Amino acid sequence: MLDSEQTTWINNDGFSISINKRFLDIELIYHFLSNESYWVKGMAKELVEASIESSILCYGVYEGNPNNGPAKQVGFARVVSDLVRFSWLGDVFVIPEYRGRGLSKWLLHVITEHPKLKGTSFQLATKDAHSLYSQFGFKPLGEVGNRMARPLNLEVVYKGYKLST
Repeated sequence: MLDSEQTTWINNDGFSISINKRFLDIELIYHFLSNESYWVKGMAKELVEASIESSILCYGVYEGNPNNGPAKQVGFARVVSDLVRFSWLGDVFVIPEYRGRGLSKWLLHVITEHPKLKGTSFQLATKDAHSLYSQFGFKPLGEVGNRMARPLNLEVVYKGYKLST
């Protein structure tokens, strides 16, 4: 399905982006999401791992190129999608000491230009990065009255994974 697609992007500043999940630094991702994010603060490591495993595409941003040896992961994003009609972008971050270098914009460019994501109805939720996402075609939802959502219930999710809260 995705095997013939590009898996690594390299910029001129010594950074790379890879969709190879085996390069992901799960500890870094877990630490950031559980301790520093506003959207899943306190999330159990097992649930962070399950979300990565269940996502069709995960993007790691690295200082260096993990294809060529050790590289430090400095950013992350994941996509849930059927690769035809819908995509959901979540858990997007660049660690604080690497912000201001254009890595978030580059990451969003790579994600939104993926040939199997590009035309899908791409959605996300953000509290503070509207100006970043709007540069890549994201807009406030139209016809909000036609859309419905079932709210997240972490207590039930934890029970489903047989974890205690």
